[in-house]
Amino acid sequence: MSDRLIYLPLGGAGEIGMNAYVYGYGPEGSERLIVVDLGVTFPDMDGSPGVDLIMADAAWLEQNAERIEAIFITHAHEDHIGALPFLWPKLRKPVYARAFTASLGQQKLNENGVNTQINVVEPRPHVIEAGPFKVQFAPISHSIPESSALIIDTPEGRIVHSGDFKLDANPIVGEPFDVQMWHEIAQETGGIKVLTCDSTNIFSHLPGKSEATLIEPLTKLIQMQDGMIVATTFASNVARLKTLADAGVAAGRSICLLGRSMKRMVQTAKETGVLKDFPSVVQPEEAADIPRENLMLIVTGSQGERRAASAALSRGKYLGLEMKEGDAFLFSSKTIPGNEIGVIKIMNAFSEMGVEVIGDRGGLYHVSGHANRPDLEAVHDLLKPKTLIPMHGEHRHLREHMKLAQSKGIASEIATNGTMLDLTGDQPKVVEYIETGRLYLDGTVLIGALDGVVRERIRMALNGHIMVNVIIDEDGAPLGDPWVETMGLPVKGRSGIALEEVLEQELSEALDRAPGKVMKDDDKIEDVLRRQARTCSLEEIGKKPEVTVVVSRLMDE
Repeated sequence: MSDRLIYLPLGGAGEIGMNAYVYGYGPEGSERLIVVDLGVTFPDMDGSPGVDLIMADAAWLEQNAERIEAIFITHAHEDHIGALPFLWPKLRKPVYARAFTASLGQQKLNENGVNTQINVVEPRPHVIEAGPFKVQFAPISHSIPESSALIIDTPEGRIVHSGDFKLDANPIVGEPFDVQMWHEIAQETGGIKVLTCDSTNIFSHLPGKSEATLIEPLTKLIQMQDGMIVATTFASNVARLKTLADAGVAAGRSICLLGRSMKRMVQTAKETGVLKDFPSVVQPEEAADIPRENLMLIVTGSQGERRAASAALSRGKYLGLEMKEGDAFLFSSKTIPGNEIGVIKIMNAFSEMGVEVIGDRGGLYHVSGHANRPDLEAVHDLLKPKTLIPMHGEHRHLREHMKLAQSKGIASEIATNGTMLDLTGDQPKVVEYIETGRLYLDGTVLIGALDGVVRERIRMALNGHIMVNVIIDEDGAPLGDPWVETMGLPVKGRSGIALEEVLEQELSEALDRAPGKVMKDDDKIEDVLRRQARTCSLEEIGKKPEVTVVVSRLMDE
């Protein structure tokens, strides 16, 4: 049986976030596998109320765990590493990452009681051998330190898995995009067979900007403020934290960091050596005594997260600090689609306080961590891959990236989650569809998206809930009337009488009408009462709530 080279995205292809990719080589159905990234995405109240995190369903990986050689993590953003503590126990394979990523990943594993150690690896030219694969971590610029593309050498040729990246010759923190290194990568081993490439900013038609372009406008902005200035950005964007802090110091401000995740990122970056010369900071209790015009806070919560420092400040005091009229609040970030409501709520709350709210102003105070369309074209021209597989994007991003590649004569194919490609020949081809789904971290338990738990929660949220209790005596007759408790429903309906009273009357009459064979069967009693409760509710309040019926029987002694 001939060997083949396969690619299978389980998350991150057809969506932004929840990245999880698989490469395999060997006989069909017996390929040795490597996994690239195990990330999460975040829930929303409309589709996944009460859920803490969402990740790719690992069922296929679990079924094929004996074929997995290793897990490689490209960088420490949550959508690439966040699922590691929850999915690793299902796979139990070696994990490889660079020092900064490994440190943050290890903290996650330890916090969740997962007893394994991430293997810390050096960047290229260091090689990790994993079955038929030889893997190198190639430094690449992004919005978090030590981001890496993966150079994956296989018996069929070289694959470059870009990870998330941008073209930045001066990223402030982290490694720059090294054109010479990538030219060498493209020339080695007969060229690049496959480029699996970030597609996030394919619709942005202007070249991307460097992090270094922000220091001057940010310094001027801070110097213009008469009161306290507060800035928020992604906690993981260590370079932006340094840029903001440096700008604040240059404008004569003392710097205070607020938010556990932000402090953790800075501390980890210092400990692993990727962050140097970060300005000294003051503690919140010290900041409270500093004149407002001499103080700058850098805080978590750029995406409107309710429990983050930004939201807390918008509701009042946080660790003794508060916003006042004449202060300014800067969003040095881009709002991720889906987070607009939370961000706008915070903006309006600050506006009501008399605080000036400042956005990124067309890139003046924020630059993206992803390559724009001209930058992607430059990478295509530099690497000259025979095949391009677009990843990390919604379907429209993948399709546009495929069209761009094909316009340059590069073979390309869209592979959304669950689509297995055979990369062996000159043209990628779809060979199989794997059933994929999502896992929800619900509190401390992993549940399937189709298990019905969240679906029931949504139905209760939309329609309310009725609890019906009935006692059946030894002769099979109701002992008194059923009693009802409602949740999430109006107190009174169309009749003007308390809803619970109307329901109890209707349910009592339904039991009186029920034939003897129904009264002998608890399931049939439940069915009668459930249907009657929903019918009565529809008449009274125009809704069919979820109904729970509890039947209790008295037994002969």
